[in-house]
Amino acid sequence: MKRLMMILSCLSLAAIAVSPVRAQGNAGAPVVEKSPAPVVPVDSLPLLEKAVAKDSTRFDNLFRLGVMYLDRDKVNEAIKVLTKAHVLQPKDHRVTVNLGVAFDASGTPTLAQGYYRETLAAFPEDSVASCRLASSLYSQSKHAEATALLQEIIKKSPRAYCAYFTLGVAFADAGIYRDAIRMWRKVVEIAPTSPEAISARESIDVLEKFVGQ
Repeated sequence: MKRLMMILSCLSLAAIAVSPVRAQGNAGAPVVEKSPAPVVPVDSLPLLEKAVAKDSTRFDNLFRLGVMYLDRDKVNEAIKVLTKAHVLQPKDHRVTVNLGVAFDASGTPTLAQGYYRETLAAFPEDSVASCRLASSLYSQSKHAEATALLQEIIKKSPRAYCAYFTLGVAFADAGIYRDAIRMWRKVVEIAPTSPEAISARESIDVLEKFVGQ
């Protein structure tokens, strides 16, 4: 049982719902050259860091850099940059949610929850902020409060797949495996290409093998 929960804990690490959108390449384009030169990806982080160092008053650059730091697990750097962005545009909910994510990652969920609640005070229908708040509460073993919030999210936004995902984690943690599977299948149904769906499929596979034993 302990081994099962350890596996599920690893699989059910919630992906950052506010991760940067990456441009899709033209995958269908034919290759003309017989031996094309290898494409070397450009690391935009140093370029963005230089741009921010040169001018730290540009909100867009600060926000992009903060999200990029989060994407690379540079939490302290993300907090510093996103805080500057928050000062410039305190009402931008993307910044406050990302600050919450950063503080959660730094092990300070109380601060994180403050930013999620700040977002929800201005944008009550923001399901991402609500899901993040629920996950943060759950990490503090505030299970009843987190579960009630998740159920409220689903009632208001039936397609909020982040809520189904986290509720699945809660069910699995409580040993209610069939309900966990049901929640994760809903994630796959609603958002099949999301990071949560990838984790949900893996978790379903683990649980179905366990339940079928």
